[in-house]
Amino acid sequence: MSSNQAPPRHYVSNTTESIQLFRWPWLEALSKVYWWVPLLVYVPLIVALTVLTTQGGLGVLELAGWIAAGLLVWSLTEYLLHRFVFHYHPRSDWGKRLHFLMHGVHHDYPSDAMRLVMPPSVSVPLAMLFYALFVWILQPLWAEALMAGFAIGYLIYDLSHYALHHAQFRNDSWLYRLKRHHMRHHYADPSRGFGVSSPLWDHVFGSAERRRSR
Repeated sequence: MSSNQAPPRHYVSNTTESIQLFRWPWLEALSKVYWWVPLLVYVPLIVALTVLTTQGGLGVLELAGWIAAGLLVWSLTEYLLHRFVFHYHPRSDWGKRLHFLMHGVHHDYPSDAMRLVMPPSVSVPLAMLFYALFVWILQPLWAEALMAGFAIGYLIYDLSHYALHHAQFRNDSWLYRLKRHHMRHHYADPSRGFGVSSPLWDHVFGSAERRRSR
């Protein structure tokens, strides 16, 4: 079995129940988050980064270009994390436990509204690491603009993930097709369809849903 191929599914809850993951209440609280919390954390960050770059002399078109690049970088990061980190299936007991905490719980309890967006206790350290990487590669103004786009992409991912699990869309809409793409990942074939906010990279890397003959 390849590292990104899901094992046979044994349990999926169709209720909104939320199981306890940690013994300590404070740690359990950190593992749950309302869908609107990332907005409180990252909208001020995006605004601050945008203001800093414009005050630093970055032009509107250049800023827009770097933000677009950040969106693209995020969409690729989202895909790679989901496919190769969240769907890596270790063999050791502690690895299996870690995998369940990171992503397995979401596949077993996909309607748990409190575990559909990434808690800031995880997303903020990751954002700091990516920002440090951008600063290391690029000059500061470009890194700040890229990070603004990256954070916008992350917000789109978090909010769309929540909506795909808890909202209904018109059958002819793009959001309906995106929801169908994600639900098939959950309920039909977890080894395909890793893009959440966009199926772009699934088509690029050949992990899109296989077309069935009539």
